Amino acid sequence: MADGVLKKGVDSGALTLKLYGMAAACEELLGERPRKAKDPVMWLAKLIEAERVDRQVRSLNYQLRIARFPIRRELDSFEWAESNVDQATFETLAEGHFTSQAHNLILVGGTGTGKTHLATALGIAVIHRGQRVRFFNVVDLVNRLEQEKANGQSGKIIRQLLQVDLVILDELGYLPFPESGGALLLHLVSQLYERTSLIITTNLSFSEWVQV
Repeated sequence: MADGVLKKGVDSGALTLKLYGMAAACEELLGERPRKAKDPVMWLAKLIEAERVDRQVRSLNYQLRIARFPIRRELDSFEWAESNVDQATFETLAEGHFTSQAHNLILVGGTGTGKTHLATALGIAVIHRGQRVRFFNVVDLVNRLEQEKANGQSGKIIRQLLQVDLVILDELGYLPFPESGGALLLHLVSQLYERTSLIITTNLSFSEWVQV
């Protein structure tokens, strides 16, 4: 009876304060060793840890959601044996240090070589390390930039992307877009340069970039 009253009180207060981790942990704690006296200090420590873990998980899931990855890919599911890329290099990049100095990566290769998989996996890895990421298909981004300009809101997307640690631009060169769109994309990249890291995937050699 006393435990039920206590649980109801903790649940009510925790949910009111949006302490969802504490609320979820309360029932589990009440079920532990019911015949023994509860140590208030132990209870408080466990409730605080439960709340910390819950907030960490919620933050991670939120960042993964707003990154807008088309599909979730991890490095451990990449077929290294079927590729000529160096596994150790990408595992080092997954530690996220390259973003601290706004360094950029360009993944060049033909269709089906795993560029999008690797870019996505690196993005997810740095999110797990507390950084913010945004993924775009290049043509979709160019369309958004042109729409933004048409609405008289130029610069809004750039300001948003300057707040993240890594921007992934996928499939540069796969589909054509207008010259005006290319100019807008170049402006965005120039504004992010040395301020926000970029990963660009492309099927174009560098000599072909002038066409874009």
